[in-house]
Amino acid sequence: MKEYEFTLKFSLQGTSLDPNDHLEKLYDSGCDDALIGTGKTGSIALDFIREADSAYDAINSALQNIKTAIPEAKLIEATPDIVGLTDVAEILGCSRQNIRQIMNRNVGSFPHPIHEGKSSIWHLFTVLNWLKEREAYQIDDAFTELAGMTMKVNAAKEAYAFGADLPKMYALVS
Repeated sequence: MKEYEFTLKFSLQGTSLDPNDHLEKLYDSGCDDALIGTGKTGSIALDFIREADSAYDAINSALQNIKTAIPEAKLIEATPDIVGLTDVAEILGCSRQNIRQIMNRNVGSFPHPIHEGKSSIWHLFTVLNWLKEREAYQIDDAFTELAGMTMKVNAAKEAYAFGADLPKMYALVS
């Protein structure tokens, strides 16, 4: 089994907006491997370090645990997913300038950002895959797998909001 570290952020619509009211239910439902953030009224964040055979199993079981404890909770975001160049540099243990140089040297093949602007952002999974194929960075396969799964969960959450017919696991993102 591998360890996967990820965060799931939820809105507490339709339930008690005080996140502290849900702590015991979350623990009892199986979220005893999560650090639970309760600093903002109306939302809750769970930072997991979960052992599982795959990133899918880790995230799916966490979503099931949370939905058991707080059925009305609405997923806001799964991380790691959306990143800027500074985030990528921090993950790789190098400078932001190093990542920018790599991007500028490879304008035609570097992944396109999902948002361009003063601060552009990317899906972490696409950048990690690109770097693994072209650069001399040692990137943990389990971390890349996790980034791919969180990207899928976030995409499914958005698709679900538009009424898409999704597999069972992704219905947990509603």
